[in-house]
Amino acid sequence: MSIKTKALTKSIWVFHISCGSCNNCDIEILDCFTPRHDIERFGVQLIGSVRHADALLITGAMNRKSVPRMKKIYEQAPKPCVVVAVGQCALSQHMFRYSYNVREPLDEILPVDLYIPGCPPKPEAIIAGITKLVKKINKGK
Repeated sequence: MSIKTKALTKSIWVFHISCGSCNNCDIEILDCFTPRHDIERFGVQLIGSVRHADALLITGAMNRKSVPRMKKIYEQAPKPCVVVAVGQCALSQHMFRYSYNVREPLDEILPVDLYIPGCPPKPEAIIAGITKLVKKINKGK
């Protein structure tokens, strides 16, 4: 296990990206950082630059304008970078599946490491997903 991967299990810096979501998933992600749920106790920290990120939290269905931008953002992130799909729209495009503007699902664009289902997912589900991701990284998978 490399030093970067080992450090990823102690403190995960997260960059949050909204790809045209309805805003409910975004509210639940921000709720995780409030004192009630306090995801920071696991070392997760929300940052403002993708160049410093260890993980990308992506919400919303990928539309035709967000696909090239998402690829560019992923290329700018330092590797190894973990991609987390949050919410039903990021997983399966949910009710936007047959829309004229929606393209392929997120896992066909980027390699997704963790799926957190729900519409919107509860903060407890997001926290449980992040802790499972840390355990997965610790095992070296």
